[in-house]
Amino acid sequence: MLPVRRAAASPAPLPPLSPAALRAAIGDLEHPPATAAQLRVGGTAGSWYGTSGVADIMTRRSVTARDRIRIGSVTKVFVATVVLQLVAQGRIALDTPVRRVLPGLLPARFGAVTVAHLLNHTSGLPDHVGIPEPQTAEEVFRHRFDHWTPREWVATATHGPLRFAPGTRQEYRGINYTLAALVIEEVTGRPYGQAVASRILRPLSLPRTAVPGGGDPHIHGRHVHGYLAMSDGRLRDITVHDQSAGRGEGDMISTTDDLDRMLVALFSGVLLPPDLLRLMFTLPPGDVRMVDGSPARYSTGLQRATVNGTTLWGKTGETYGYKTAAFSTRDRRRRFVLAYHPTTFRTGEESRMVARVADLLTRTPGRRRPASPS
Repeated sequence: MLPVRRAAASPAPLPPLSPAALRAAIGDLEHPPATAAQLRVGGTAGSWYGTSGVADIMTRRSVTARDRIRIGSVTKVFVATVVLQLVAQGRIALDTPVRRVLPGLLPARFGAVTVAHLLNHTSGLPDHVGIPEPQTAEEVFRHRFDHWTPREWVATATHGPLRFAPGTRQEYRGINYTLAALVIEEVTGRPYGQAVASRILRPLSLPRTAVPGGGDPHIHGRHVHGYLAMSDGRLRDITVHDQSAGRGEGDMISTTDDLDRMLVALFSGVLLPPDLLRLMFTLPPGDVRMVDGSPARYSTGLQRATVNGTTLWGKTGETYGYKTAAFSTRDRRRRFVLAYHPTTFRTGEESRMVARVADLLTRTPGRRRPASPS
């Protein structure tokens, strides 16, 4: 008698694409105030691409798919992928203490922090001390060319004790990926950007994606400008901006097309063997929660978001004048890359466009819009 097998659960239904609704979602450049937006939707459930606004408020040039953008923390997806590739090659282990790989960088009391803790934000590293914390857009511009070496930046986050025992809680911290990039450099013997280029960018033919070298503050080639609104309402161009404080965790430049191709390659197993790819879709154990008590939501290199019952995996990223979201269902039926350019400074509204796009792409007809998409 053959064993009875439980039928696999059917994936949640996805709504058909509505070009008019998507166009309206990215065309609303008032909520939040923004100068431009572009959205690329892909997957077996349909595709669409659209833009709104202008790439440059002086020339009024329209946004195109070839325009480069700053991708902020989406950088972490590339860094985590390279670290896992090194794990696959046996050149580093996830349970290796960071102090063993980077001797002299972290104090002895941080000895329990491993490479795995960096990648899923469970390290417990303390807050930065002694760094500028702009409170106004004007202050952002005063510090736009501040330059930090990686070791200087790490040193600002080594004061005091760990915030919690490594592996017991989760707290999203960029410093984890600054250290992960240094791990790449120590293992490969070259700058982390070169490792990203040789292992991901060139094999996948991502010609417009780059890791700025030496703290280069410019975006080279055709790009969308970022702006911040000053206290008097005037927009000021913040495109040229030293990203050394975000090295390894938020300094990369790309396009919506390149990010979409990266998602496809990563999720389809082109870049990682199955056992390590599964880590990117595995959250910490259930007893590991965010420091505010909410469930953990970051895996190794990705974050999970459930919207209208549909689980999406990917990453958001932002830096002044730039906001990016790159997400896909695990089965790649629906994925999207959204890039837009908020002009507000820490108003709490910067994520509104991501929320309404994610809602449109997951809410089936007849389902009531949620009060606040998760």
